[in-house]
Amino acid sequence: MKAIITALALFAIVPLAHAVVVGEEITYRSGDTQMKGYIAWDNTVTDKRPGIIVVHEWWGHNDYARKRVNMLATLGYTALAVDMYGDGKTASHPDDAGKFAGAVRKNMDVAEARFSAAMETLASHETVNPGQISAIGYCFGGGIVLAMARRGADLDIVASFHGSVATDRPVEKDQLKARLAVFNGAADPMVTAAQIDAFRTEMDNAGVDYLLVNYPNALHAFTNPDADAYAEKFGIPLKYDAAADTDSWNQLNGLLREVYVK
Repeated sequence: MKAIITALALFAIVPLAHAVVVGEEITYRSGDTQMKGYIAWDNTVTDKRPGIIVVHEWWGHNDYARKRVNMLATLGYTALAVDMYGDGKTASHPDDAGKFAGAVRKNMDVAEARFSAAMETLASHETVNPGQISAIGYCFGGGIVLAMARRGADLDIVASFHGSVATDRPVEKDQLKARLAVFNGAADPMVTAAQIDAFRTEMDNAGVDYLLVNYPNALHAFTNPDADAYAEKFGIPLKYDAAADTDSWNQLNGLLREVYVK
């Protein structure tokens, strides 16, 4: 589905280390739905570079997704925090987050159209090499990027952080184009050991090149420093794990360098 950029407004200039990260709010469309994203890149890099899609947690496109986009920009990529809910909707309570996420999961054809619109928006950016696109996702977003990979999205790398691995649409041999990386909390009650085993079997049977890291004692949302506050406020099993956060990010960085830095 054709992505149409309807507005582009300067959002931020963030100097980090030797990079100068420029961030902009960006509006694009998927069908009749307006999507509100955030794109960032290092403007000291002159060459076209890979583009990385970042899919938000079930809370929606919020500051956490933008933080990860800025971190990717400092590594030399152009990154886009996408909007999977439409109109930039975010949730402040798990009940609303569950409703938003559930509505998307119930219609994966719509989800695919929205993801494709974001891909086209990122690929068309002046700083991006359109032949080098990858995607990462957190929580809800991790499940989404894995689903898009299973549907054959033309991506180089797909990385899921504490995302759902279960599916009712297992990948078939030679269908999946991306290299996969799944970073999971072994103590996460939202992703069961049986689901992890089923994921391994699915990927092995399809001959997929994948990495699965299961962090001992890590709970859901282990990469998000706000997880502890959410857990205390809402009584849900979330917990930040600095070691797992750092290791998973470093492993992602290593994989990106392996694929993109020649």
